[in-house]
Amino acid sequence: MLDPFFKPQGVAVIGASRNPHKLGYGIVRNLKEYRYQGGIYPVNKSATEILDLHCYESVAEVPDPVDLAIVIVPAPVVSKIIKECGQRGIKHAIVISGGFSESGEEGEKLEEDLVSVAEEWDVNFIGPNCIGTIDTHTPVNTTFVAGMPESGEIGFCSQSGAMVASVIDWARGAGVGFSRIVSLGNQVDVNETQMIEALHEDDQTKVITAYIEGVSNGKEFMKVAQKAAEDKPVVALKGGRGESGARAVASHTGALAGSAEAYGAAFERSGILQAGTMEEMFDWARALAWQPLPKGKNVAVLTNAGGPAILAVDALEKAGMQLAELTAETKKYLESRLPKAASVSNPVDVLAGSGPGTYAVALDALLTDETVDSVVVIQAPQDWFLPASLAEVVGEVAGSHDKPVIASIMGKASVDEALNILHKRKIPNVAFPERVASVLKAMVKRKEWLDIPQQTPEQFTDFNEQKVQKSAAEKDWKSLLVEYGIAFPPEQFAENKAETVTVAESIGYPVVLKLVSESVSHKTEVDGVKLDIRSKDEVTAAWNKIKEAAELADVDMEGVQVQKMLTGGQEVIMGLRRDPQFGPMVLFGTGGTDVELLQDVESAIAPLNRLQAENLVDATRAGIKMKGWRNQPPADRETVITYLMRLSQLGNDLSNIDELEMNPLYVLSKGQGAYAVDVRGTLVEDEKVVVQD
Repeated sequence: MLDPFFKPQGVAVIGASRNPHKLGYGIVRNLKEYRYQGGIYPVNKSATEILDLHCYESVAEVPDPVDLAIVIVPAPVVSKIIKECGQRGIKHAIVISGGFSESGEEGEKLEEDLVSVAEEWDVNFIGPNCIGTIDTHTPVNTTFVAGMPESGEIGFCSQSGAMVASVIDWARGAGVGFSRIVSLGNQVDVNETQMIEALHEDDQTKVITAYIEGVSNGKEFMKVAQKAAEDKPVVALKGGRGESGARAVASHTGALAGSAEAYGAAFERSGILQAGTMEEMFDWARALAWQPLPKGKNVAVLTNAGGPAILAVDALEKAGMQLAELTAETKKYLESRLPKAASVSNPVDVLAGSGPGTYAVALDALLTDETVDSVVVIQAPQDWFLPASLAEVVGEVAGSHDKPVIASIMGKASVDEALNILHKRKIPNVAFPERVASVLKAMVKRKEWLDIPQQTPEQFTDFNEQKVQKSAAEKDWKSLLVEYGIAFPPEQFAENKAETVTVAESIGYPVVLKLVSESVSHKTEVDGVKLDIRSKDEVTAAWNKIKEAAELADVDMEGVQVQKMLTGGQEVIMGLRRDPQFGPMVLFGTGGTDVELLQDVESAIAPLNRLQAENLVDATRAGIKMKGWRNQPPADRETVITYLMRLSQLGNDLSNIDELEMNPLYVLSKGQGAYAVDVRGTLVEDEKVVVQD
């Protein structure tokens, strides 16, 4: 469906110009200059020819074959032009023109009209407010940006035109090849999901990269992206990651699982590698396109200088990589062939006076060593040989092994020839050695994701559907969670002081008293919780203090919840939040009163299978503590994992649950279970939290 955007038979440029300073001139120039082999048809009723190409008064006069229109006319005229394209039989258009929804209310109306006309005439279009497309293998360049990258394996789509213009210029200077580049603009028709699918289907694209500010349909995006990632690496840079704090929320879960976290969780589930910067995205893309994936995290560092090697090692360890323990055979071999003062332990330092031949011997030995999964080659500037000669050696040796090699031939003025050689040999180079860490981490993460067995989430059926619907409708969160198999400690509501004493003695000491008030969400903030109460007198005193605190805070006190006091366990938070794009998300981490201060939480898209639930737990410090920490015995991790799967199914089953949070979920020792001590939630239509505890 999208082929004409990259492999058109003929292109009509509607709004072509003779003025070299106009966009319509730049597009015609690029089509012609970069060897597009199909027909180029400028449409301009005021000109007879542009760049020696015959001009046409209207798109109706353009001869066959033509299947792509590039539109650069004022916004109010665009809908009329799209209609003429449809009448002419052109079903694909790139709308370069701006002045639509990005410009205000009037532009929004023009955009609505554009969509309506395009649907009526069955015209697929990219934009409006975009730069265009490039396919270096066709070749075709429909942009107005001067220059064209070399042919390569990296596909790039972007919701920002400025990003595309910058990448085109950067690629030319860096000598990095691209397969396809596309600017999506306002993406009111063709969107990021369809473009990722098109890049997936393109045989010339080996790695998909994308700059994403938002997605059109979260679930469809995840489905398409995961399918693509199973075949090709997908690397994304998300713009607008700081927006989660702006959301007004009623629970910890809502605050901690914001939009940025939802995108991160969606990327994680779909196999998308999320880069933090443009530099990272293309560092990773080059390595993933050019090098085999490492089998593990063991890295060997080969250098001619100690300082850069130390920086690399520090960064590698921070990224979760580890230095390979070289075999005795490798060390002995290196000792016999390297200078006497050289270090044959990892990192291997061949010293400043060594040349390309010494690097070759050492690199071959390291790549042969069974303990090594990848090698970093560092060369600090020196005077004994040209960097280009080292690049030849690194390319030659690396090409004879099936392990990734990342180079850091440092410098700028003297390394251009070396970089060209490395790129031809498909060896990625980073200017500074600490950048190798994120590259190798991304490659390992890709390998680990591909190795994860595909499990179907377990479907729990041991609940009464009518009770579930009733509990959700009445906002009875405790009953709802109990139906889904989540346990609570014994508890009972008491309306007055005398009833509180009776209830406490029936439950058995120690107990906890909690203020019950519809106007209070976090009871500890109004001193509405009293712990470790062990006698009738303590119950009376606690009641009085809670009543005084409620009066001081000017809240209505309906009574107290008397709950069995749990001891000797670990407090965690487990929550559910419905993201508007990606649906229900499950959150897990360290719980209690300091949950937002500690920020030890991770999120995942529901539903979860067992492995995904295990990974969610293990990604937090809370999960590490549950395995046993210092004098604290292992906690009941199995129950927590089961609860996560059940909660994730609840989120999938009930589309009207907006937020649901257990904080704390009190996890006892291994085999002793876990209990939801406090729960709060909201329905999708609610404006305030409803407390049930």
